[in-house]
Amino acid sequence: MEDPNTINRRKAITKLGAGFLAAAASNGMAASQIPDHSSMQDTLENPVDRYPKPPFKSQSQPWPGLAQDMDPPPDHGEKSYKGSGRLVGRKALITGGDSGMGRAAAIAFAREGADVAINYFPTEEPDAREVVKLIEEAGRKAVPLPGDLRDEDFCQKLVRDAVQALGGLDIIVSNAGRQQTRASILDISSEDFDWTMKTNIYAPFWIIKAALPHLPAGSTIIGTTSEQAYDPSPDLYDYAQTKAATMNYVKSLAKQLAPKGIRVNGVAPGPIWTPLQVSGGATQEKLQKFGGQTPLRRPGQPAELASIYVQLAASDASYATGQVYGSAGGSGQP
Repeated sequence: MEDPNTINRRKAITKLGAGFLAAAASNGMAASQIPDHSSMQDTLENPVDRYPKPPFKSQSQPWPGLAQDMDPPPDHGEKSYKGSGRLVGRKALITGGDSGMGRAAAIAFAREGADVAINYFPTEEPDAREVVKLIEEAGRKAVPLPGDLRDEDFCQKLVRDAVQALGGLDIIVSNAGRQQTRASILDISSEDFDWTMKTNIYAPFWIIKAALPHLPAGSTIIGTTSEQAYDPSPDLYDYAQTKAATMNYVKSLAKQLAPKGIRVNGVAPGPIWTPLQVSGGATQEKLQKFGGQTPLRRPGQPAELASIYVQLAASDASYATGQVYGSAGGSGQP
């Protein structure tokens, strides 16, 4: 005869499972989309050998560059990222969503159940089309919003269009950035300096300001800063300044918006294999050795940061605000 305690436990587990299915369905998540954790296994891999190492092939593209034309192509989690329903029902706007960390975040967010609007420079359309397809294949709504973030009117329109298309907004990832290597401050024109500042600092200011009236309590803002905020390279004088400013606006805004229930955090990558590097962000000499100076002896891939963006966006990280999460292969200071 079976132990009554065993029977009671089985009934409780059955009810719990049924309750989870009902809750998922009420959030618009089909039972077929609920992951079967019994079949999931985290395969151990040596991080040193997981991705390509230098030396890399010399290569150059016109700014802002395309991920699909890089050799080797970056990994944004296209084949590897598996969602678990952490962002079901959420609505995200990601700048620089066509490539790099923005693309990795877009793929991850969609596979976690969020609808996603991505902004990108118009010449990045080929990469953006790939991202839109991946979001839609995850069963989520994709909203492509190309345009130049140096224009305040466009940034305001970007937010309006995202809110209208998504039916609201509760995640902002301010990720787009411009990086151009210059050996000397004497080589940086006022036009170049202004371009970097407008893209990296003005645009987040305009976008966040326009978005705030639409963000309910529980919303999150995530800025992409960099190890350059802590340990700047001599040839990235203007870019490094903007990343230090990003780190500081994250911490300042987090204090300002905490009483409203809006969290603000940052991600600080180290050397990550993105089109920034091949479109003027690094010299050819630096590119060929890219990431080799880290303890892991290689650059990171955007896919390796995707879960950080998900964690900062998810509601179960509700006590994390004003934080900067580093991912730099053992280097960097955050």
